[in-house]
Amino acid sequence: MSAHVVGVIGAGSWGTALAIHLGRIGHEVRLWARDSALASDMSVRRANAVYLPDFNFPATVRPMGSIAESLQDAGMVVIAVPSHGMRSVLRAAAPHVPADAIVVSTAKGLEETSLLRMSEVVRQELSGVAAVVALSGPSFAVELARELPTAIVAASMTPGAVERVQEGFRSGALRLYGSSDLVGVEIGGALKNIIAIAAGVVEGLGLGHNALAALITRGLAEIARLAVSLGADRATLSGLAGLGDLVLTCTGTLSRNRHVGVELAHGRSLNEILSSTKMVAEGVRTTHAALALGTRAGVELPIAAQIAEVLAGRRDARSAVCELMGRRQRQEA
Repeated sequence: MSAHVVGVIGAGSWGTALAIHLGRIGHEVRLWARDSALASDMSVRRANAVYLPDFNFPATVRPMGSIAESLQDAGMVVIAVPSHGMRSVLRAAAPHVPADAIVVSTAKGLEETSLLRMSEVVRQELSGVAAVVALSGPSFAVELARELPTAIVAASMTPGAVERVQEGFRSGALRLYGSSDLVGVEIGGALKNIIAIAAGVVEGLGLGHNALAALITRGLAEIARLAVSLGADRATLSGLAGLGDLVLTCTGTLSRNRHVGVELAHGRSLNEILSSTKMVAEGVRTTHAALALGTRAGVELPIAAQIAEVLAGRRDARSAVCELMGRRQRQEA
């Protein structure tokens, strides 16, 4: 196994951006795509024409259609697939992941059936790996690919693994902060997508900056309540993986989840919105899982509850806002 060999599992926009980044800083990167036709096209084109078309691959990046080949001798394995596909991909990868590899999970979501965080799913399917690290924070793939300044968090219960990921991923464009709070980092990354859908609704309805500021602030309180009830450190939610990611996803025009909210506010159905893009908006699936997790933990999630109603078509966007505004007033803290 070589510490400088990195297998990147998943050739969507974020997996591709990370592969390009890691290749630029000297790693030998094997980028696996589930779609063999995409893998072949990337090998010929030396770019991902579907998910990140404007960036050529460094010579150090090798697209692959074989998951076994992509993981051979890998010192780090980066899992960059949507949360709903995580378990099946891990099962396919499991026989080929080196036992002493560090597994880096980049998915921001919850498993719908089990309500597990992604690092927990990794641990179940890859029980023999050296360590699991969650990578999260405010980061649009295209901006990392452009080498624009980006700061994120690497979280693990294994301190040495955090340090290795910090060292292995760092560049002049990417700075990583370490954390041992896996719960806080992963819950922050998952639930901010729900609030971002609501932010899109605010934008789509033209409700103004006051409403958006209120939504982000109360959304953060909602995320923190659930995270802390699950054992997170409240301070984590004030950092990059909490507030930082929330602000970016709620205000950035590149946000997929915000786009879903905007389109819902314009009266389009969820099916119509999702069928018009290849990109995954994690908040759509995470909403129902978060509500179930909140029920289990005895934590109320009023914004998520209204977004669930809108996503299901049981309530229109404006009525959901009125419902939230009409809730009983209370002390802020």
